[in-house]
Amino acid sequence: MSTVIVDYGVGNLFSLKSSFAAIGERAFVTESKEDIANAERVILPGVGAFSDAAEKLRKTGLKEAVVFAAEKGTPVLGICLGMQLLFDRSFEYGVHDGLKLIKGEITALDNDGGRLKIPHIGWNFLRFTKPHPLFKYVKEGEYVYFVHSFAATGCEESVIAETEYNRPVTAAAAHKNVMGCQFHPEKSGDTGLKILKAFCEIKRGTL
Repeated sequence: MSTVIVDYGVGNLFSLKSSFAAIGERAFVTESKEDIANAERVILPGVGAFSDAAEKLRKTGLKEAVVFAAEKGTPVLGICLGMQLLFDRSFEYGVHDGLKLIKGEITALDNDGGRLKIPHIGWNFLRFTKPHPLFKYVKEGEYVYFVHSFAATGCEESVIAETEYNRPVTAAAAHKNVMGCQFHPEKSGDTGLKILKAFCEIKRGTL
């Protein structure tokens, strides 16, 4: 089993699977805990509300499966809401526990006194804060596609890339073998495909 895309009812699965096909990598959509446990790499997608997604992960038992894979060193990549779920908790309409795989919290974007549109939708540049193999094929300043109203904060040690939306915003974070992209690689053209390609080259035990 190579790369698995976790299907818990809230992901953009077709676009993701198509993106992996475009780079010649096999990716399987699954809701099987066994598949996740045995995967070489795990993708945790997600769109929508944090609380709903966290509850679906818990009810299906896939929360434990993703955490198990992460704890045994399997490379895990969360995308958009999937990235946010990797953190300790979210303050999106209440307080909700995440998977606690990366230290930090999910808080609302600053709308600069109403001058900025929320959600933040569109193309923004990447500014790298430290080297990481996820960006081995990407140059600083390349643009990726964002759609979000909340972002990771209090996670300075884990931030590997930022963007700007009135203030620095966490674009990507990583702790050991667990990584997250607030943007959508599958909607980010060639730059996004290069990031997915780099993720597919990360092996268990190398981070």
